[in-house]
Amino acid sequence: MPIAKALTIAGSDSGGGAGIQADLKTFQELDAFGMSVITALTAQNTLGVHGVFPQTLEAIEAQLEAVLSDIGADAVKTGMLFSPEIISLVAQKLTEYKVSNIVVDPVMIAKGGASLLQEEAIRALIDDLLPIATVITPNLPEAAKILGIEEMKTLDEMKEAAINLHKLGPKYVVLKGGHLMNGPAIDLLFDGETIYELRTERIETTHTHGTGCTFAAAIAAELAKGSSIKSAVETAKAFITAAITSSLAIGGGIGPTNHSAYRRLREE
Repeated sequence: MPIAKALTIAGSDSGGGAGIQADLKTFQELDAFGMSVITALTAQNTLGVHGVFPQTLEAIEAQLEAVLSDIGADAVKTGMLFSPEIISLVAQKLTEYKVSNIVVDPVMIAKGGASLLQEEAIRALIDDLLPIATVITPNLPEAAKILGIEEMKTLDEMKEAAINLHKLGPKYVVLKGGHLMNGPAIDLLFDGETIYELRTERIETTHTHGTGCTFAAAIAAELAKGSSIKSAVETAKAFITAAITSSLAIGGGIGPTNHSAYRRLREE
């Protein structure tokens, strides 16, 4: 069997619940070989983000060149990119190396409220990264920011937003509905023709740090192994549901999801 190779381009979370650390744990759990390009260091724990230290463009380019020129990647997941310059560089390199299966998680705000993307970077995200994306995985606040609209409050508004996000260039849109407050947790997958609803029971927990990173990384791992987009998203939904159900009450704030939960459930 060929080795599935997945690359995460994101920020480092010193608390281990999100970012590079969450992505690599997810890749490992889903049998993909994980690699990383670190765009920023964050001083972070369950109580919040205490510092953001972007890497230089030179350092980011050197990491991209080192991985893509030698090992390559069957799928790439982007997370915290922080600035327009970093976004443009990443888009340029992914295009140069003809990378397929690009999963864009448009990380903007940490669970504790800290900004992880400069306001001016949203334009670069729309102009440079979305047109080459295989799939974009925003939550409702992120989708609203990208589209310049008020945050969605209904399923119909979500469906309209998914269609409008697709017009920006990605082949597929996965719009996460966890911020809708009533009823089941509903995510939408739009392939340009059909909107699929993925529903699970809402899990009552405050420990959801890293859910977005983990979900997108699971999609990337499955795409790296050759899964279809629908199968990849369904597996990612099952993975993150298990991880949230068994989330970890560690630290004094918002704890992380449990990245081993999906594997443990399958082993039972």
